[in-house]
Amino acid sequence: MKPIDDSTFVARSRTGRDSGSDRESPVKRDLTRRRPRATTTTLQVQPLLLLVESFKRLNPTSLARNPVMAVVAIGTLICALYTALAFAESNGQGGFALSVTLILLATVLFANAAEAVAEARGKAHAGSLRATRGELKARRLTHSGEETVAADRLRRGDRVRVSAGELIPADGEIVQGAGSINESAVTGESAPVLREAGTDNSGVSAGTKLLSDELIVEVSVDPGESLLDRMIALVEGASRQKTPSELALSVLLSTLTLVFLIVVVTLVPMARFVGIETSTVMLVALLVCLIPTTIGGLLPAIGIAGMERAMRANLIAKSGKAVEIAGSIDTLLLDKTGTITLGDRRATEFAPCHGIDMKRLREVAGICSLEDPTPEGRSIVVLAREQGASLADEQGASLTPAEDAEVVPFSATSRVSGLDFADGRRWRKGAPNAIARQVEEAGGRLPDDYEALVERISRHGATPLAVAEGNVLLGVIALSDVIKPGIAERFMQLREMGVKTVMITGDNPITASAIAAEAGVDDYIAEATPERKLALIREEQAAGRLVAMMGDGTNDAPALAQADLGLAMNSGTQAAREAANMVDLDSDPGKLLEAVEIGKQLLITRGALTTFSLANDVAKYFVILPAIFAASVPALGGLDVLGLHSPASAVLSAVIFNALVIPALIPFALRGVRVRATGASAMLRRNLLIYGLGGLLLPFPAIKLIDLVVGLLI
Repeated sequence: MKPIDDSTFVARSRTGRDSGSDRESPVKRDLTRRRPRATTTTLQVQPLLLLVESFKRLNPTSLARNPVMAVVAIGTLICALYTALAFAESNGQGGFALSVTLILLATVLFANAAEAVAEARGKAHAGSLRATRGELKARRLTHSGEETVAADRLRRGDRVRVSAGELIPADGEIVQGAGSINESAVTGESAPVLREAGTDNSGVSAGTKLLSDELIVEVSVDPGESLLDRMIALVEGASRQKTPSELALSVLLSTLTLVFLIVVVTLVPMARFVGIETSTVMLVALLVCLIPTTIGGLLPAIGIAGMERAMRANLIAKSGKAVEIAGSIDTLLLDKTGTITLGDRRATEFAPCHGIDMKRLREVAGICSLEDPTPEGRSIVVLAREQGASLADEQGASLTPAEDAEVVPFSATSRVSGLDFADGRRWRKGAPNAIARQVEEAGGRLPDDYEALVERISRHGATPLAVAEGNVLLGVIALSDVIKPGIAERFMQLREMGVKTVMITGDNPITASAIAAEAGVDDYIAEATPERKLALIREEQAAGRLVAMMGDGTNDAPALAQADLGLAMNSGTQAAREAANMVDLDSDPGKLLEAVEIGKQLLITRGALTTFSLANDVAKYFVILPAIFAASVPALGGLDVLGLHSPASAVLSAVIFNALVIPALIPFALRGVRVRATGASAMLRRNLLIYGLGGLLLPFPAIKLIDLVVGLLI
């Protein structure tokens, strides 16, 4: 992170992970990460395999997971029995009973196919991942040297040696060495990234390829728990569990099914009272038409498709609940660097205090930054040399402070770093208020123009970094940051959807205010510490709001675990990845915004199709019942607005429409409803207008058209 941002500077200062040679630029990454994955989006499902899979799911165990379709399956069996009896008795009802039976069977198969298609979209990817996992070998270190073993024999705590050109055999932490790694096997991105021992950027994943140097990796997972295993389980849907909201909706659909079952049963004595004989087959068909079969058949596919969309965005959710929660988030906590800004700040100005020589400021700042691997530290050295600082000894060799001074690393507590020389000199650079406090404690006096320099740099949106030599405050360095293109528009869309955005930064309040105003966030927290993040999450949750945040360091783990949605960077530490409920394979801090959009799309799609399905049921109720009773009860003739051919054709037409609407909506369920930047009330009105009114009107012309065809055949 940036030198005065408490929450992430430790990671960045020790890794330099944003160096241009080791990592693609954020702008390029933002463009490339959105390209579709060929393995998932261009997948063509073979019809024969889909049919086989649909029949496999007719087993009672699979059907029991979907009560609505289980009722349809039971109704199919009942109709099959009555079909056999009708043909045995030759009572003339065999053809009608057989037609209803086949249509009901098709309804169940279509529902099974919807779920199978959703899972099949990821199975091609899973196949390649399984092949990658099966080929992995490891050079495990032992007391006597090393041995070559299959990767699935590795256990947590084992250490392996990986050389350039080899695949990393298991998830783990680098304990020795540094190297460039190609993670395209799991992320789809070919740009190499830098991983280094002893930093927050030391995590590695099985199946990725080491391009340079040699590493010693300590395995952090047992077989079956690696990132590859989680990805395979996710895309195959093997471990998908129903989310709380999906369970609640299932209970609602089951309740509606029970209500309509009671309604259909009560129709029997009513029909006999008016002199109408109703067959069991007709009653079963009527029940299937009235219960919410459309959403019942598509509900599993919607959930799987939501997780698959997250997978295509390189977001690994540990459960479907994580994707769903992302769509219900009320507050987003966003780090400034890498999320709101490009995260590649550069030193643009040395501003000495009154009476301080510019040359001295440049020399002290440059030498303090020689061993700072962050982009900010390197940029200070570059700017100092461009402006004439030699940063070299009498022989012309670059100074190496570690040889004659002790390096003081940055810490979240002190918020400063620097050098302690053997002769007692102390050079420091860091947050302005922290440097000022240390100067005063050393007996120094703050220059009169110091606060004005800090305020001037901050008001221009740059970050001030103070430099001191002992008890003398030399001046301020301006570190300029760049807001990501289009980020303000995305925040505006989130605001319109009712999501509050809070920028968290270690910058001083003036700089934070300038960046927040330019980015368009709703609120900001300046000079934040990890403890402040955790406290803020708890405050928001206590107010009844769902909170999301991202992080990559060990110090982020408590906040990630506390947040309702914790998004960890794959490049971060194992502690962060274990604490979070979602992992971003691209390690792109801005992906948190995309996770929210994917979650909202899942919820909106589920709501839209539920509205459409229930509206369909209401329409079918007013289409079928008048057609059945109009002949015997003339008063109901006025309600038979469609003038259907006969009661039998009315039931058949409704059952056929009920079956066909499920496959017709499968592409819609998989693609998802387009997310619009509107509030909840506006979105509800839109859904009711489009999917409610549309679901209410569509059955009338569709059933009439089918009835015309059926009337010609019977």
